[in-house]
Amino acid sequence: MATSKSKYLFSGVLSAVIWGFFAIPLRNLKAYPSEQILYYRIFTSLVVIWLAIFLFRKKELKKDISYFKQIPARERQVVMSQIVGATVLLVLNWYTFIYAINNVSIKSGAFAYMVCPLITAFGGFIILKEHLYRIQVIALVLATVSILMLATGSLLEVTWSVGIAALYAFYLIIQRKMQNLDKLNVLAVQISIAVLLMLPFFLYQHTGLPLETGFWLNVTLIAILFTVIPLFLSLFALVGIPSSTLGIIIYINPIIAFTVAIIYFKEKIDPHQLTAYLLLLFAVFLFNWNMIKPSWAYRHKSK
Repeated sequence: MATSKSKYLFSGVLSAVIWGFFAIPLRNLKAYPSEQILYYRIFTSLVVIWLAIFLFRKKELKKDISYFKQIPARERQVVMSQIVGATVLLVLNWYTFIYAINNVSIKSGAFAYMVCPLITAFGGFIILKEHLYRIQVIALVLATVSILMLATGSLLEVTWSVGIAALYAFYLIIQRKMQNLDKLNVLAVQISIAVLLMLPFFLYQHTGLPLETGFWLNVTLIAILFTVIPLFLSLFALVGIPSSTLGIIIYINPIIAFTVAIIYFKEKIDPHQLTAYLLLLFAVFLFNWNMIKPSWAYRHKSK
């Protein structure tokens, strides 16, 4: 049983680890406008994801098409509005993340994905009426304090971080409401809609295709290794492990991103920022305590 679960756990960890290094190819494209990187990321991802679906997931696609045709017209409208709304949030999240990494700081992007699950939880509590334990409410208060601490140090960084996190958090909240469709198929449709939304802007700003080999290598790497593959791995992980477990695993991403920012890119972190980050890390630990506690108790009991 443990062996069968390990491949799902490994998939979840691997997706978070991959995303942790996302800043490296993005920084390689720092000389290019953020919107140009976004356009070609979306266009390339469109080709990659539909190719993967037609080659390996035709059965799931046919099942979703059949389901969509069978549901009432009103429900179809609700599903389509959710997909379009989620697409807008996802595209804005991608753009703000790319801009922040290349024009603000890598730390701002890393901080965003540390605070994102907490904003998702708060949004779920307000919008979806999901239950929060008292300890989780305390964790959200501590997270807010850490954000305010960072705002006194660098209002620009924290504004971008919270903006990026909020966009992705509300994207996830909408995704939660779509339970009957294959997540990879939904993502493929969302990327297709994103292409249609971005095409007018792309044509208006288009000045010719980039000719540099480095540009296309990095964009292709971003589309395959940092978009489709980690999303597929995280979806595969959810087949065998609870979403709550994947929620804890995702914190590997910002931890690696902070390490990359400080060690690889030599970004400075002052004591004030470090205190705020540590407070947020404690808030994250506290928020997930109800899930951590049983395994913690089991390990000590087995010893």
